[in-house]
Amino acid sequence: MPPSIPVVVAGALGRMGAEVIKAVVGSADCTLVGAIDNTAGKEGSDIGLELGLGELEVAVTADFEGCLCAVSQSVRDEEAGAVLVDFTHPSVVYEHTRAAFAYGVHPVIGTTGLSPEQLSDLCKFAAKASIGGAVIPNFSVGMVLLQQAAAAAARFYDHAELTELHHNRKADAPSGTCIKTAELMEELGKSFNPAEVDEHESLAGSRGGRRESGLRLHSLRLPGLVAHQEVMFGAPGETYTLRHDTIDRSAYMPGVLLTVRKVRSLQTLVYGLERLI
Repeated sequence: MPPSIPVVVAGALGRMGAEVIKAVVGSADCTLVGAIDNTAGKEGSDIGLELGLGELEVAVTADFEGCLCAVSQSVRDEEAGAVLVDFTHPSVVYEHTRAAFAYGVHPVIGTTGLSPEQLSDLCKFAAKASIGGAVIPNFSVGMVLLQQAAAAAARFYDHAELTELHHNRKADAPSGTCIKTAELMEELGKSFNPAEVDEHESLAGSRGGRRESGLRLHSLRLPGLVAHQEVMFGAPGETYTLRHDTIDRSAYMPGVLLTVRKVRSLQTLVYGLERLI
């Protein structure tokens, strides 16, 4: 039987981080070896006790690089390396990903907000380090199916707008998932939403953000929401709407575990769950 996959979770006390830890602890082939979180007063506490899972003998630490260093040194050479699952904040995710590569830990990044330039730089860094990693804007299989359907429908419609709806504690807008959906639609190389009137906004931003392709992206932030996305296509006499709703964060866990299991066999950085399924 192959050795268990060592997993470090960053953002361990956050809503997504807590779900990831529960999924890792409940899996047959993964072992939690690190829990990183900078919540005040939690340093040194047992992450299992904090999350109601019983004692796991894994202490919460705020020392990101110290944790990665310790984990990388504890993993035997013949093993394929440890995995970092990161659900933290857009302001630190780039540095976290680079640090993971530097310590020989495979990053699985669920935090959105990386710019195209940062992604390009991380791809080069991964290739130079010969370490695989994954940046996954959305771990939901249902969302991957929506994105594939949107890319297929884009062949037949010249007018389309995207709306994403999230809880009001999400820091970046538009969401990485919404941007990824637009990018897949744009792979055709066509332009969308040709102007038919001379539009003007009496309130700036009313028409959403406009990409070079002409696609418009809209973001809503409200308490009570989790994560939702809608792509609406329009043509004379009809509309076609695709929508995905996340009801609970547990929906992401099959995709997280799938990525954790596959990332150590990668030789580069991949972007999007569709690259792995």
